[in-house]
Amino acid sequence: MSLALTGIGISRGIAIGRAHLIVRGSIEVQESAIPDRLIEEEVARYLDAVATARRQLRSIRDRIPKETRVDITAFIDTYLLMLDDATIVNTPVDLIRDTGCNAEWALKQQRDAVVEVFEQMNDAYLRTRRDDVDHVINRIQRILLSTGQGDLHVEGGLHGAIVLADDLTPAETVLLQHQGISAFATEYGGPLSHTAILARSVQLPAVVGVHGIQHYLQDGDTLILDGQHGVLIADPDENTLEHYRERQVQEARRRSELASLVQTPAVTLDQRPIRLMANIELPEDIEAVSRENTQGVGLYRTEFLFMNRREPPDEEEQYRCYLGVIEALNGKPLTIRTLDMGADKQVDGAGKGGLCGGNPALGLRAIRLCLKDLGLFRPQLRAILRASAQGPVRMMIPMLSNTHELRQVLNLIEEAKYSLQRQGLAYDPHIRIGGMIEVPAAALSAAAFARRLDFLSIGTNDLIQYTLAIDRVDDEVNYLYDPLHPAVLRLIKMVIDAGQIAGIPVAMCGEMAGDPRYTRLLLGMGLTEFSMHPSALQEVKRVINQSSISTLAPRVDDLLQSGEADQIVAGVEAINSSLY
Repeated sequence: MSLALTGIGISRGIAIGRAHLIVRGSIEVQESAIPDRLIEEEVARYLDAVATARRQLRSIRDRIPKETRVDITAFIDTYLLMLDDATIVNTPVDLIRDTGCNAEWALKQQRDAVVEVFEQMNDAYLRTRRDDVDHVINRIQRILLSTGQGDLHVEGGLHGAIVLADDLTPAETVLLQHQGISAFATEYGGPLSHTAILARSVQLPAVVGVHGIQHYLQDGDTLILDGQHGVLIADPDENTLEHYRERQVQEARRRSELASLVQTPAVTLDQRPIRLMANIELPEDIEAVSRENTQGVGLYRTEFLFMNRREPPDEEEQYRCYLGVIEALNGKPLTIRTLDMGADKQVDGAGKGGLCGGNPALGLRAIRLCLKDLGLFRPQLRAILRASAQGPVRMMIPMLSNTHELRQVLNLIEEAKYSLQRQGLAYDPHIRIGGMIEVPAAALSAAAFARRLDFLSIGTNDLIQYTLAIDRVDDEVNYLYDPLHPAVLRLIKMVIDAGQIAGIPVAMCGEMAGDPRYTRLLLGMGLTEFSMHPSALQEVKRVINQSSISTLAPRVDDLLQSGEADQIVAGVEAINSSLY
C-alpha cells in the first residue's frame, strides 16, 4: 500500500527513484570543568577542530567541478569565512580560558548567543541565516565529539536516488547533487534557508519539513517526490507512477521553455510592460542578476555588512561595498534597503542597545533601531547618498509604521545631503526615496506614505505574518501562512491603489512576488513591478507573457469583492488554469 507524506515544497520538479536514508543522531553537549593546567590543551583541541572543519570545507569546494556556477560554490565560501570569524574562532577560546569549561560547552554557549541575534531579526529571510551558523558549529562539534568528520562520506551508488535526511547543509547538497541524486527531502528546514535557495538555483526537486521521514521510510523504498506541491509518495502503484512520469515530461518541457525566455522582455498579451527586478544580499549574487537578465535590483539587503562583528562598518566600508555592486550592475538600477535588524551589544555590529524584549519581532527593529541609534544610521545614509553619484541608486526604508518616522528619516537624509555638500562630496540630489510596506498600519496608511515618497515596495513576508499573527518559520504555526487570506489581499490592493492615485510606482519584493501561482492575481490587482530571487524570474516572466491585464483586472476585482477565502482560492486556480 502506498504512503503519502507532506511537507513544504521548496524546489519545483518531479523525481522518481529509490530512497537513500541518511541518519545522524542529535548532538548532545555536556559541560565539564577543565583543570587549570589543561586549559591551553583544551584551547588547542578547539582550534584544531576549527582547522579540521576548514580543511573539510576546502576539500568539498575542491571536489566541485570547475564549471559549477560561482553562486553555488559561494555557499561554501560563506562557511569558510565564518570559520575565520572571531565570533566562532576567538570567543569560545575566551570562554574556555575565562570559565574553565570544555571546548564543546564553550562552543555551545557561543552558538546560543549568536543564534539569539538571528532569532530577533525582523526579516524572516535573515532569521533563517541561523541555519548557517548551526551548520558550521555542528561541523565543529562533531569533530570535537569524534562522532564523524561532519561530511556525509557517501561515495558512488547515488545516481537517481532521492536522499532523505533530518537536514542538509548547502555544502552537503552540492556534493550530493554532483553525485547524481535526483531530489532530496528533509525532516526540518524552511523555504528561505540557504539549502532551499541552492536547490532552486540548481533546479533540484526538494521538499522540507516532512515529519516522520525516518519513522515511515526505509532505504531502497520506491519514492515519488513532487517539489511543487510538497508531496512524498512511498511504494506508489503503477497508475500513480504513470501519472508522475507524464508530469516529468511536462516539467522537462517547461524548463526548456524557461531557458529560452532569458532574453525575452516581460510584456503581457495586451502589450503592458512589466518590470522584473532581483532581490540580493551579497555582492556575489550579482552574477545571477546578470545571468537571468533582470532589469536591476529591487531589494539589496545590507544586513550582512553589520553581522558577525563587534563594531558596525564605517561609512567608507559601506560606500565601497555599494560601489562594487553598482559597478557590477553596469548601469542597471540598485535599490538599497537601509539596515533591517535588531541590536545586540555582545556579538553584533548593529547597535549599542541590549537584547530586545520578549517579542523581538514587535520591538526595536529596522527603522526604529536606526532612528534611536543615529550613530549607526547616519553613516549608512551618507554612504548610500555618496554611492548614488556613481549610478542609478534608490534608497528604501524598512518597517515604517507611521508618517512621523518618515518625517524623521527624510529630515536626516536632508541633513546628510547638506553635510556632503559642505564637504564637497558628490551625491544625486534627486535620489528617489521609497518605503517598505510590511506593517499592516503602513498598508492602511499607504495613501499618506505615497504622498511623501517616490515609490513603495510591498514586503509580503512580514505583511502576511503581522496581519495573520503567525511566524512563518515556526513549524507549529506556519500552516496558517496564507498569501490568499482576504485581509492580506485587501491590504496589498490598498497599497497598489494608493501608488496609482499618487502617481508613484509600487513594487513587491516579498516571496509572493516570485511565486508564479500568484502572478496573474497580482497583475489583475494592478502590480507592474516584481522583485524576487533571480531563480524565480523566468517562471514569473512566462506567466506574464501569457497573461492579459485587461482580461484579468475585472475577474480579480470580482474575486476580491467576494471576500470569501474559499472563493478566492478557487478563483485564483481558475485564472491560472489556462497555464497550469
